[in-house]
Amino acid sequence: MSRIGKKAVAIPDGVIASMEDGLVKVKGPKGELSTPMVDDLSYELGDGGLMVTPANKSKRARAFWGMQRTLVQNLVEGVTEGFSKTLEISGVGYRAAVKGKVLNLQLGFSHDVDFDIPEGITIKTPDQTTVEISGIDKQQVGQVAAEIRRWRKPEPYKGKGIKYRGEYIFRKEGKKK
Repeated sequence: MSRIGKKAVAIPDGVIASMEDGLVKVKGPKGELSTPMVDDLSYELGDGGLMVTPANKSKRARAFWGMQRTLVQNLVEGVTEGFSKTLEISGVGYRAAVKGKVLNLQLGFSHDVDFDIPEGITIKTPDQTTVEISGIDKQQVGQVAAEIRRWRKPEPYKGKGIKYRGEYIFRKEGKKK
């Protein structure tokens, strides 16, 4: 039994949830999101919120139960509050700046890296070494953060590179004489 799947997804005021065309659609103050429904699960919209339950006793239904409920929860949270990730850049001469719909990164290469900001994502640079990524789709926010981080992952000797805020970088000792 899925402990997460047993809980109903609370639908707050100002959010409209509907199930049509094989999709769970959620509309809120920040926008509209949808996710496909799994055939082995049943979805019920009631007073307590949206309930996701297995339609049969198959292994696939039990495997998808908790995950699908969490995906629906992420839709509701996204259209009400949104999601954000913060990246920190460390290294001499490493910096970031937003120029229109392009994030310009200077990461020690012989050229600047220009990252096109996708639709539905907002990127801010409060200072030259901090990049704040926000949007309503949790998967898209995480993917954009991972793509930016991939340009210069933090290295273990000096810690230079792009890391998530709060991420611990395992440091190694340098070569000894």
